[in-house]
Amino acid sequence: MRVTSIQLAMTDQPKEKNVEHALSLIDQAPTSDLILLPEIWPCGFFSFDRYKSDSETIDGPIVTDFKAVARQRKCHLFMGSMVECENGQFYNTSILFNPAGEIAARYRKIHLFGYQSEETAILKPGSDVVVADTPWGKSGLSTCYDLRFPELYRRMVDKGAAFFLVASAWPHVRLAAWQLFNRCRAHENLAFLISCNCAGANQGKKYAGHSMVVDPLGQVVAEGSEEETCVTAEIDPDQVNAIRQEFPALEDRRLT
Repeated sequence: MRVTSIQLAMTDQPKEKNVEHALSLIDQAPTSDLILLPEIWPCGFFSFDRYKSDSETIDGPIVTDFKAVARQRKCHLFMGSMVECENGQFYNTSILFNPAGEIAARYRKIHLFGYQSEETAILKPGSDVVVADTPWGKSGLSTCYDLRFPELYRRMVDKGAAFFLVASAWPHVRLAAWQLFNRCRAHENLAFLISCNCAGANQGKKYAGHSMVVDPLGQVVAEGSEEETCVTAEIDPDQVNAIRQEFPALEDRRLT
């Protein structure tokens, strides 16, 4: 299967411009079975003053537009995340669409980031571990700071996950940690990890880029630069089961 992460370069511009830019990059992306976008790209993660004003409901214009894109491209589309509003509460919500343009899964970020960030003050954390059924296998959804919490990924494995999809707005100042956690979460769970991080800068904060595709042995199959780009890779989904059978480390777990 072919996967493509659209590593958007963030700038401080209106939501409508960011949506237009994201759609244009998807139009230029290679034909893929799965396309991914990063975290809170409609306004930019560090635009905390815009979270509420730029938020939308799950049936708002952005979701409607991207449902249509998934249908047109006949692919799974991990839209990354946006600020979702529901009943006066706000969430960092990622959405996975299937090729019919239906919502296959919705994940509300569990681990909100409070260090030099207002995310925890504005948003409500999610509580559900989300694993979606996809043609290539069960896929767990996660967002950025979640990468620092390995127990979440083990919970996803316990629900059958063989793939992890990660939307992120990871800052450049912690690039080394980003690269480490991408590889660790894949290797320790013998799973593919496909991440999409922001590039560019927002509110004076530079993003790390370096979206990655990591195989179940922790080897980097593809990795972006710090610039806006499409990170595309061909992967074999059957590799997960083959590796887990040959090296059944997950079966040797004793602490649950």
